[in-house]
Amino acid sequence: MYRAHFRCIAGCPGEHPLDEPLYRCPACGDLLEVAHDVAALRDRSAAAWMKLFDDRYKRTTWPYGSAVWGKKEWVCPSVRDDQVVSMDEGGTNLFWAERFGRAIGLDDLWVKQCGNSHTGSFKDLGMTVLVSVVRQMISDGRTVRAVGCASTGDTSASLAAYAAAAGIPAVVLLPRGKVTTAQLVQPLAHGALVLALDTDFDGCMAIIQRLAAEEGIYLANSMNPLRLEGQKTVAVEMVQQFDWQVPDWVIIPGGNLGNVSALGAGFDLMEALGITTKRPRICVAQAEAANPLYRAFVNGFDTFAPIKAEETLASAIRIGNPVSVEKAIRVLKNYDGVVEQASEAELSDAAARADRTGMFNCPHTGVALAALCKLVARGTIARGERVVVVSTANGLKFTDFKVRYHEQALAGIDARHANRPVQLANDYDQVRRALDAIRP
Repeated sequence: MYRAHFRCIAGCPGEHPLDEPLYRCPACGDLLEVAHDVAALRDRSAAAWMKLFDDRYKRTTWPYGSAVWGKKEWVCPSVRDDQVVSMDEGGTNLFWAERFGRAIGLDDLWVKQCGNSHTGSFKDLGMTVLVSVVRQMISDGRTVRAVGCASTGDTSASLAAYAAAAGIPAVVLLPRGKVTTAQLVQPLAHGALVLALDTDFDGCMAIIQRLAAEEGIYLANSMNPLRLEGQKTVAVEMVQQFDWQVPDWVIIPGGNLGNVSALGAGFDLMEALGITTKRPRICVAQAEAANPLYRAFVNGFDTFAPIKAEETLASAIRIGNPVSVEKAIRVLKNYDGVVEQASEAELSDAAARADRTGMFNCPHTGVALAALCKLVARGTIARGERVVVVSTANGLKFTDFKVRYHEQALAGIDARHANRPVQLANDYDQVRRALDAIRP
């Protein structure tokens, strides 16, 4: 009884089925988005939707135990249950960052730990939807040579894992030498064809789009709106975890900008169905070395110009020509949004400072935390407001970043929170004297 389809974000007429390998509007070439039959979804009251989702949340009835597929009617209602490829994605911890929040001047700070997922990043939320649709396409007799993506690490890991679970070939294009060992080994372990190219993410993206057009590769990057359908459940889930209350602010790292587009879509749908009446403000946090959206924001979004992204420790968001920029700007305008940037020193110190309070942050979360600190310091975010920082990946994928920080080996970074091991002889008195370093 529920249905969804692709439509052009520019408003071109026409509906396109979700199982069509289509990534841009055939009329104008603009991006597509998934549109739901909101009138049909209104057959349930807001209270009934909330109860249904609460009853399913983290249960074992297939496939609704997944925090994505537990909201199937809002995500991809046409996928048959037996075609769903799920690894219990979502349902991640909403961490009360009490100590870090109060240290920077906030009483109600939370970190949505999306990296506590099967492959260690929020990409799983979208990949379960995309790969499930492809699996159903193949089951229905469609020919799909392989699923493929360009990636700075996390997308490739997620795609490879879900494709392996579905028995579908996967090919990933990575910028050589610009992903961590932990990220590189994931698609290799899952049997994907891994192509390391002498270029950056934007160069990989150009080639994968051509492969999708000419070689029968099904595109799995976030310009495919199916990805955003899964990722939008981050917005729904954080509201659900707050007993269906909307936070005042959401801070999210931004690279290719599909994540902020998805965030807005989730909040939009909840509002349309009467679940919520309030909108949060949204901040997109970018690395200073890869900040095209920040530059556009400073100029009032009058123009947007791609840039050549420079080296940054936040490698997953080292993107100078983000595909989803139009969608992201639309969301920011609708949600009274802002864009902030963080230098390499700021993101490194913010990640390390928060680690001292019990977290273990990836550098991209460090970008978001650094942006948060700036917004609090200048009074844009008030002490009593409820803030959620979206942590996009597990810090264990970036151990080299952590080790080099604490060894004070990151070029140009003072590492104010470095903590090095103390080398001692096998001597009790030396150990005892070392305890003098402990401070209450």
